[in-house]
Amino acid sequence: MKKINNSVIALALFIGFANANAQEKRTLTLDEAVQLGIQNSKNLKIDAAKIEEATADLLEAKNRQLPELKVSGSYMYLPLKPNINIKLPGVSGDGGPEVHQVAYGSANLSVPIYSGGRIKYGIESAKYLVEASKLNTENDKVAIAYNVAQAYNNLFKANQSIKVLEENLTASQKRDETFLKMENNGIIARNDRLKANLQTSNIELQLLEAKNNYNIANINMDLLLGIPETTEIEVDENYIEEGEDIKTVDYYINTARENRKDLQSLDKQRQAAALGTKAAKAENLPSIAFTGGYVAADIPKFLTIYNAVNVGVGISYNLSNLWKENSSLKQSRAREMQLSATNELLNDNIKLDVNREYQNTDYSKKRIAVFEKSAEQANENYRITKNKYDNGLATMTELLDADAAQIAANVGVINAKADAALAFRKLLQTTGTLTTK
Repeated sequence: MKKINNSVIALALFIGFANANAQEKRTLTLDEAVQLGIQNSKNLKIDAAKIEEATADLLEAKNRQLPELKVSGSYMYLPLKPNINIKLPGVSGDGGPEVHQVAYGSANLSVPIYSGGRIKYGIESAKYLVEASKLNTENDKVAIAYNVAQAYNNLFKANQSIKVLEENLTASQKRDETFLKMENNGIIARNDRLKANLQTSNIELQLLEAKNNYNIANINMDLLLGIPETTEIEVDENYIEEGEDIKTVDYYINTARENRKDLQSLDKQRQAAALGTKAAKAENLPSIAFTGGYVAADIPKFLTIYNAVNVGVGISYNLSNLWKENSSLKQSRAREMQLSATNELLNDNIKLDVNREYQNTDYSKKRIAVFEKSAEQANENYRITKNKYDNGLATMTELLDADAAQIAANVGVINAKADAALAFRKLLQTTGTLTTK
């Protein structure tokens, strides 16, 4: 009885260990995969940190318009008797009290009134940079959505290739069994049977390669989505039927100009740079501030000061501005020129990208019809060749060639549809309208 219990426990442990190491299967639609990719993207975490940094810069710019209040105090002990010579009328200057300690404190308040616009321009510029950071994040989301779609497409194609090859391998193995019986009955030569076996081996090699490609594509997809690498993803085949009729290329170019987040981000950066130039010009202007202060001091047996309050207006101007060139202004203008040139280049690249992906999408859709026609021809050719072979009118080589052509054509149809779906998504990415939700 004890041996039986031990065996049961061992079996249970083995089953538990096997289940723990088994691959988890998970079915995901393309939209669900995109959401996971965006949710777990490390690039977007970096973007979030950049937004926080830009927001902190905005807070710093806003703080410059707030009052400055500084408080200081000090206490000093004088071990040696200081030499105090008071030269006030009616007061003896020799001798004086013994002073061994001094305590004083002060508070100073400064409220900016006028700074030539430096504070205002700094705040507005920082706001534009925060918006630019957020737009960069949205642009990265669109890029991630396409990268996920590309990985999803690769996984789908690899999986479909496996299905087609497995079906053909089963048919080829059955044919090998039939040919072996025919050889044993003296109907066909051994050489013909070996040719059929070679075809089966070639299909097996193609199947191994397809499974290897699928495993690599699956691991890549897992890492991209931020899920365990042992997860086996099952794709939704319906996504290859998604899409819509292609509009004119001008429509997509205009859509890109309105929706590209990188273009909008660059526009915000240009506005921030223009404000930076205004702030740099303001450095040549004086600053005016309301000032106030309070001073208290206590020197025992000698001097006590309380309620020494002062208010006024302070003005400051850096006279060196009269002979020094404003380097900040030159840097800001150079930045504006750089961003203007970048804007022109980006607009040209958008036109090129949209035109290229428009042509690729149109080409991909046309390829489907060609591959479908080719598949029909290959399937019919195999049927006719098979009938001819059965009636002794075709060779084994012709039959095997027809079978290989049939496999390639059927896989080609699937791949063409998948590539067309991906090409359309790439076109949407170049226009900035690829969905990320």
